[in-house]
Amino acid sequence: MANIQPIKKEREADDEPVNISDRAMDNLRYIRDAMERSTSFTAVPGYGGILMGVTAIGAAYIANGQIYLRNWLVVWITEAVLAASIGLLAMWQKSKIAKTSLVSVPARKFAMSFAPAIIVGAILTLGLWRFEHYNVMAGMWMLLYGVAVINGGTYSVKAVPVMGWCFLGLGAITMALPKGFGDEMMALSFGLLHIIFGFIIARRYGG
Repeated sequence: MANIQPIKKEREADDEPVNISDRAMDNLRYIRDAMERSTSFTAVPGYGGILMGVTAIGAAYIANGQIYLRNWLVVWITEAVLAASIGLLAMWQKSKIAKTSLVSVPARKFAMSFAPAIIVGAILTLGLWRFEHYNVMAGMWMLLYGVAVINGGTYSVKAVPVMGWCFLGLGAITMALPKGFGDEMMALSFGLLHIIFGFIIARRYGG
């Protein structure tokens, strides 16, 4: 007989009507999340960005010890290829875990917005290398990468365009500094910024 009362109370609790406002809020939250997933490219890798930042700091250290400027350029081109590989692999892994497509409409918009500034950067690098204007390369890379990230971030999570504006700011500062600070600014931008925003994206947007 002692167990009858708790069971009765439990049944009464189950029969209580669900608050309509709570159910509406849950539905609205679900709809909002679904809309964000369908209109935003959410596979920007946080942990991949952290690793890209770490390799950039290592590249800055190695590049700063080079005697010949052409070797300095080779170090940074190698880092660019490595970082791109890390980013693409991490992006693929994150999209696989989240069960999203890398060829969805938001993903294509992100890529088409991101790519032009990167292509321009590669072409300008060739031109500057031809005329041996190595001293402006670091600032140019930051500025154009910032433009690429801002443009791509239009179709991604909010932290991405903010990171792009930070790159623009550091690129402008680099252009105003005397010669000899390129590697330090590259470590600060491609290194530290990627690590900071990588942590933010990883924590808030699922890795």
